[in-house]
Amino acid sequence: MKPLRLIRFRHVMAAVPLSLALCSNPSAQAAPAVSTDSRADAYYNYAMGHLYAELAGAFGNRSEYVNKAIDHLKEAIKADPGTRFLSDELSDLYLQSGKIQLAVTEAQDRLKRDPDDVDARRLLGRIYTRMIGDVRTKSINQNMLKQAIEQFEKIGEKDPKDLDCWLMLGRLQKIGQNSLASEKAYKKVLELDPDNEDALTGLAMVYSDLGDTKSASEMLRRVTDKNPTLRTLTALATTYEQMREYPLAAETLRRALKMAPDNFEIRRALAQNLMLSEQVDESLKIYQELAKADPQDVQVQLRLSQLYRQQRNFDKAREASQRARKLEPDNLEIRYNDVNLMDAEGKTAEAITELKGILDATARKEYEPPERSNRVIFLERLGLLYRSADQPEKAAESFRAIGQLDPDQGARSAAQVIETYRLAKMYAKAEQEAEAAHVKYPQDRMVTLIRASVLADSGKVEKAAAELKTLLTGKDDRDTYMALAQVWDKAKNYGEMAKALDSAEKFSKTNEEKESVTFMRGAMLERMKKFAESEAEFKKVIGLNPKNASALNYLGYMLADRNVRLQEAYSLIAKALDLEPQNGAFLDSMGWVYFRMGKLADAETYLLRALEKVVHDPAIHDHLGDVYSKQGKLKEAIAQWQNSVKAWESSAPSDMDHNEIAKVTKKLEGAKVRLAKEAHESGIKQR
Repeated sequence: MKPLRLIRFRHVMAAVPLSLALCSNPSAQAAPAVSTDSRADAYYNYAMGHLYAELAGAFGNRSEYVNKAIDHLKEAIKADPGTRFLSDELSDLYLQSGKIQLAVTEAQDRLKRDPDDVDARRLLGRIYTRMIGDVRTKSINQNMLKQAIEQFEKIGEKDPKDLDCWLMLGRLQKIGQNSLASEKAYKKVLELDPDNEDALTGLAMVYSDLGDTKSASEMLRRVTDKNPTLRTLTALATTYEQMREYPLAAETLRRALKMAPDNFEIRRALAQNLMLSEQVDESLKIYQELAKADPQDVQVQLRLSQLYRQQRNFDKAREASQRARKLEPDNLEIRYNDVNLMDAEGKTAEAITELKGILDATARKEYEPPERSNRVIFLERLGLLYRSADQPEKAAESFRAIGQLDPDQGARSAAQVIETYRLAKMYAKAEQEAEAAHVKYPQDRMVTLIRASVLADSGKVEKAAAELKTLLTGKDDRDTYMALAQVWDKAKNYGEMAKALDSAEKFSKTNEEKESVTFMRGAMLERMKKFAESEAEFKKVIGLNPKNASALNYLGYMLADRNVRLQEAYSLIAKALDLEPQNGAFLDSMGWVYFRMGKLADAETYLLRALEKVVHDPAIHDHLGDVYSKQGKLKEAIAQWQNSVKAWESSAPSDMDHNEIAKVTKKLEGAKVRLAKEAHESGIKQR
């Protein structure tokens, strides 16, 4: 027998009689009234039974000691049947001495004589429970599980206030993946004891299994608010992670770390959640400490590389990645990190080469599920890299490979192909792919959403809106309303767009969701020339998230375009570029604000960089034409304005802005006249 048993025995001996000890446990029900003589008998027999059990354990389970221990524990149960752990003690003894069948037979005989013998059922239930197997390795004896559940269900029927019975049922039903039955059992416990930690924690795990992370976090928060423990705090943090509430997960882990300041895993988890919640400096500090404690930890070196990359400290990011790669040269996560590092540095071609190398090295005739999942991720990333490098056909080829590899990803694959052609302004191909995907995946939500965008691009706005409305169910309709808002935006129907945004806002729960609605409303108001109202909306977005690069850029560009508060515009755009240095639209904004400030050389530099990222944008060509015109480079200005007109002509019908086209055309014709005049005057001088 384990020494722990003797320690518990001595503790009970030094305290109060068994029945009274159970009453002091908030998790246990009050035992039925027991006479002083019966309590004394129970006390004596438990002590003797425990003593003989210890002797049996010390002498190789000698039968004479085992039998005497069993007899005394039976007498203790008979004298005080309300004491729950006596059955636990007896079932342990049967199991450890190998007398399982004897125990089962005796209990079953008792039930034949008296089907209402709850204690016999409790003994059977405990024995069956201990024979279920190892839950962690999923080696479950389903027959034992079923019989254990059956016994505890009958105990619950006979004694509906048996709190321990309902707790056990909750655990057993969860092991059997009967989530609703487990939930019901745990709720029974909470009816008897509303603050029961085991029930709240168990119920949280059930809700987590069901995907109801919000309810899971509420259960765990009730536990941690009243009686925080390391176990419940880490469980709550894990639930927050599943909800993507990384700041809350980090705060919870800070509380856990105070309880266990030397716990390596908690420190690692805290650093991870700080990184995910963009608390980069604090996360970096912890990872640096972890790296100092264990320089051979590959994951720590990898995270350091990722954090340095976020800080734009590419040299240190490369050093950390090289250290990780030296430790595990074939680690795919490290190699994939290098792809992301190259992309962040603006080395798109190198990133593509590295990622193709990963795909070639991991190519197989057949793939295990984890290998297939990784390959899908790599192919999608390759497609996105090709898309950003203005290689739409290669991007489409990568996305199609996803559907060929995993048919379950077919709809997503098709949607990416459609979006690739749409962004490349290859509208005929986009519409052709959209129609084919609609035939193949008529019920797929993603395909319907992207097809609606294609229809709107081609000017079929009413049809696009009608198709989107078929997705509205009255529940979780936020994405559909956002798509409707974009459709109405293309039609410049700002009344309907505003209604769609208002509806989307009602379904928006997180700050991130609220940001996107407010951002789109700000853009709508700007297009309506309501600049003060638009500015107020963008400031709301920045208030919700000071690192929303798109909002910073939009507001800055809006000021620069109106040629007002240029220093403020510069500061806003500079912040956006700090966050996304390779963003073509942001580079264009910086070029434009420099143009407004009269800094033409800087303007040219940024606009040329913008064109490297976004080849077919009419506005960037127009801006660069203005710069060249101011510099007196009329031929270069004419070339850019011609490119701008060409880009407008290849735009989707819904994106056509005839006023802008007219402005560019006027500048182009004027420049041609000026150039001809200058050539004529130059010819006269030469003569």
